[in-house]
Amino acid sequence: MTNEQIAQDLVAQFGEERIFGITENYGILNVTTTTETIIPLMHYLYQHPTFKFQFLTDLGGIQFPDVPSHEFGVIYHLHSLENNIRLIIKLYVSRENIAVPTLTGLYACANWMEREAFDFYGITFTGHPKMERILNVEDMDYHPMRKEYPLEDATREDKIDALFGR
Repeated sequence: MTNEQIAQDLVAQFGEERIFGITENYGILNVTTTTETIIPLMHYLYQHPTFKFQFLTDLGGIQFPDVPSHEFGVIYHLHSLENNIRLIIKLYVSRENIAVPTLTGLYACANWMEREAFDFYGITFTGHPKMERILNVEDMDYHPMRKEYPLEDATREDKIDALFGR
């Protein structure tokens, strides 16, 4: 089984308008999909008699503030342990609608990963059984990994610029 065979199968099953942005990085197939397709796609990959992508290795949030209508994204890393093949699935949402369907019904491990993406980026996973912060304090009114905050505290006076290469 090759990455090309997997990509062709996914496009044949879901269509080019729902499976796009097909690339290969470091031997790992990358595809992009939509929020409407993510649940059927994941079920298809999980239940496929040959592919058997039954292990969600990782799930993470990302932000591209300068890309209109695609400011936030979720990246899923799947692994077929039986075939020793990995697959990366990406989807993007706009700042106005930062909601993605939850995968906790298929992958129990998605629970904490989705909560982490919510905690740091504010991405809401609809249908999640406990959509609340997991690492930061509950009364935090911002999401610290968003690129809306400066990298350094400009009010600090204890830093000597010469020691930091400035």
